[in-house]
Amino acid sequence: MILRAATIQDAPALAALYGHHVIEGVGTFEETPPSPEQMEARRAAVVVHGLPWLVAELNGRMLGFAYAGPFRMRSAYRHTVEDSVYIAPDVQRTGVGRTLLAAVIARCEAMGLRQMVAVIGDSGNASSIGLHAALGFEAAGVGPGLGYKQGRWLDVVWMVRPLNGGTASLPAGPGLDLG
Repeated sequence: MILRAATIQDAPALAALYGHHVIEGVGTFEETPPSPEQMEARRAAVVVHGLPWLVAELNGRMLGFAYAGPFRMRSAYRHTVEDSVYIAPDVQRTGVGRTLLAAVIARCEAMGLRQMVAVIGDSGNASSIGLHAALGFEAAGVGPGLGYKQGRWLDVVWMVRPLNGGTASLPAGPGLDLG
């Protein structure tokens, strides 16, 4: 398995993998799969900030992807990012997600960022909650019943991981340019 930066050529595979999670899962609250063009626009909107969007592949097949995007587009959030990770169903629980997310965390720390937030769809999403906990994320709260998908109300679970000491000291750098 290799990890590499996602490129424009990955848009169809990104859309297909994510589209599966949109239709079959509750980890995302989207209900209509985005097109390859929409996925490319999302990827471009992340990397323009210098943030990582990584894919894992084996023998040319995309196994999963993970990225960190700006948490919110207001300047006070410039030291905080939100992670996302999606894995092909047949390779879940094989370490692909952990490898991808660990690499995203390392790249965000190298950028001098201070906090990473996970916004997890469904409090019953034990795989995502467990993955994040294993990589140092701590529970930060639950928004009960904030989404409605697949005929049921779904919670949102927030988890937070400090980067570079988190809030223990002042930021050393300027953070993301969100202007």
